[in-house]
Amino acid sequence: MKKGYMTVRSNDCIADGIYQMVLKGELAESCSAPGQFLHLKVAESVAPLLRRPISIARIDRDKQEMTIIFRKDGEGTRLLSLKEKGDLVDCLGPLGNGFPADELKSGGTALLVGGGIGVPPLYELSKQLTKRGVHVVHVLGFASAKDVFYEREFAEYGPVYIATADGTHGEKGFVTDVIEAKGLQFDYLLACGPTPMLKALKDRYPEKEVYLSMEERMGCGIGACFACVCHTDQSEKPYVKVCLDGPVFKAQEVLL
Repeated sequence: MKKGYMTVRSNDCIADGIYQMVLKGELAESCSAPGQFLHLKVAESVAPLLRRPISIARIDRDKQEMTIIFRKDGEGTRLLSLKEKGDLVDCLGPLGNGFPADELKSGGTALLVGGGIGVPPLYELSKQLTKRGVHVVHVLGFASAKDVFYEREFAEYGPVYIATADGTHGEKGFVTDVIEAKGLQFDYLLACGPTPMLKALKDRYPEKEVYLSMEERMGCGIGACFACVCHTDQSEKPYVKVCLDGPVFKAQEVLL
């Protein structure tokens, strides 16, 4: 973990309320595991007091660049969406434990499932898995056509199936509906998104090797404040901290 300023290279709206920001700085050299996140101070003033955790969508260590994708959904992310090229952002990271991309066997098939703003960290994961010789299939869920992003980008690495709640793009329904309807076969399942989606995946595929990236509100981002606790069924360790122990867990490690 390091702390430092990164420079905004670009900040673009790529879907309804969804922004893609490219950051440049030495901190990018420390990032490697897909699924880790940055903790950003969105303003130089006292308010907002807390940093905002934003997942990392792309890593380019050679260029010292990282791409983050976030939804403008409150005062903190509203301020972040106003950042312009050349602005500096106070960053803490990379934080958390990401997906175990280096543990998946070459030649196997990984099903990557994302829901809404849980989609971004799967892009770097898809890129790294493909380089390792893992076949990748993507199922991405959104509320509506106006919310869809990165469909073409994911298609560079493998098939992409889109589910929308209202049926305005791709298949109508949930990601689980698409997986069943298409009869998708896989060896590994790696997912990031809202808790109901993660629970549905965990319950439906208990025999599979499943990794879940949890979405929880965070305070400190480094495990000190206990704001992002997730319960387990282990008496010796009844809870884990999403920011420190996660955000990625094996499905059987957490209660949803």
